[in-house]
Parts: sequence; C-alpha cells; structure tokens
Amino acid sequence: MHGWIQVFKPKAKPKVESTTTVSTPSPSQTVTLPSATPCQHQSLLNCAVRWSREYDVFVCHSREHCDTEEAERLVSFLEAPPRNLRCFLSHRDSCPGAAIPTELCQAVQGSHIKVLLISPQFIKDEWCTYVMHQALVDEPMSNRIIPLVRNLLYSQLPPELKVYTCSDLNRNTDHCYAMVNRTLLLYLKDCIKRGD
Repeated sequence: MHGWIQVFKPKAKPKVESTTTVSTPSPSQTVTLPSATPCQHQSLLNCAVRWSREYDVFVCHSREHCDTEEAERLVSFLEAPPRNLRCFLSHRDSCPGAAIPTELCQAVQGSHIKVLLISPQFIKDEWCTYVMHQALVDEPMSNRIIPLVRNLLYSQLPPELKVYTCSDLNRNTDHCYAMVNRTLLLYLKDCIKRGD
C-alpha cells in the first residue's frame, strides 16, 4: 500500500435481535426466529410503505374445503393482534358481481406479499393457476411470493415454483405462519431502507 494511508476503524458490533421460539410437532425440536421488538413491529406497521397498497398479504388457495379452512386459519393468525395484518381472501373479500379476473388481478397487484397455498387441488384449479401466473408476472424472482405446500411432493410442484423456497405446512404449520409474518416485516424494513 505504498503512498496510501490506511485507517483501521473498529467494526460496529452487530445488534442482538430478540427471538421468538416456535415449537415444532416434535417436542425435542425448537426453531428460533429473529423477531422485531413490539416497538419496531409497530413502526413497520405504521410506515407509509405499508399503506401504499391495500393489502399486506394475498392468500391464494383452491376452493377445496380443507384448503379454504387452512387459508382461513392462516388469515386468522395474521389478522390477530399483535400482527394486525390486512389479508385478502377471494371468497371473503371479492365484491359480489365483479369480474373474477379483474378482482384477482387488482388484489394481487394491491398486496405486498403473495401466499400460494399449494396442494393437489391448487394445481388442478384454473383460478389458482391464473393467480399464480399473475403473481409471478407482478413480482418475478422476488421475496414477495411465498409458496406454502400441503400434501404435495417437491416433484409435483408446478415448474414455475421450483425456483422458490417452499415451506411445508405438513411439518410445522405455526412455523410457516410465523414465516409469512416475518417475511412481510423484512420486506417493509427493506423498502424503508431503500426509500421506496
């Protein structure tokens, strides 16, 4: 380094994040997830970026009864305090008499995160395929599409989703639900950092 003055500055110590523990079905295993403190969580939920879209989470699922129930459980988890997220479920939030493709496209574009509840019935459902493609066109290769897989092998996934990290609802439903919430909070935090 001839001719250059080099200054060594001590690196800032990383902040220690608080954690949330989520139990898995096996009592001997626990998963630890970083989480925002209540103050950080609240400030993210009050940021202007969040209110730039109508919904926080769009949940796409088949019309099969078991998939509808799973989607409703997820939405109940996300909408309950302290999370208080705004979720879109087509059977609950679509306007009667509205054109289905228009409603779905507006909801996909008006949501920060898109959750695809992938099941054997999802793959057969034409509206689910339509929504999946709309989400992929809207946000290709982003962290805003979250495939949650139920009763399906990796080899059975639609080819378009094999490039995404999928969460298996059969293994730990609570962990999957918590990851959806965490993904939204991280997305909002990144948007604030970028100045979106």
